[in-house]
Amino acid sequence: MGFLDVLFGRSKPVRPDLDQLFGLPSAAITLQAALGFTPTGAGSVCFATIEGGAFAQVRQEVRDLLLADAERGDAAVEFSADEYGYSWLVSRRRPDDLPALVGDLHAVNTALQDSGFGPQLLCSLVAFTDTGRRPLALVYLYKRGTFYPFAPLPGNKRDNPLELQVKALLKDDLRIEQDLTRWFPLWGAPAL
Repeated sequence: MGFLDVLFGRSKPVRPDLDQLFGLPSAAITLQAALGFTPTGAGSVCFATIEGGAFAQVRQEVRDLLLADAERGDAAVEFSADEYGYSWLVSRRRPDDLPALVGDLHAVNTALQDSGFGPQLLCSLVAFTDTGRRPLALVYLYKRGTFYPFAPLPGNKRDNPLELQVKALLKDDLRIEQDLTRWFPLWGAPAL
């Protein structure tokens, strides 16, 4: 960082550390032990929609890579678009196979990044639920290299007390985003 950056209050963006995703299985154990939340087996990667042949080819390669896993069985891999124009790749695994789901999300992020589409990556999420069927997601912000909890309620509301409880609970398991204004709601996110 240069002198002018310091003078004008600019900082270097955090470089994404996709290996942070591998902290999710231990965070899941903590979540289950403390709050009763377990993985649903669903996870997704969100990225800005890109048109063109190069991206279509990468997208097909990612899909083929995930479907080539012999242990996947009939677990789904699907692409969708949301009402805001963002694209989502959703991977589904058995709920007790979180490490494989995390591997899928890591592979997708890495493939997009290595193909030059890193700037289009926005976030990845893994879905959880408790015995009362309350949804919870742990969201990885690609450009920040941090996680935050998202607990949606009916009517586009959030369970803020639960989110703050999860933040405090997982502070030793994951790199938690400290700037709460970066905890974006993901209304209608596939897999959640």
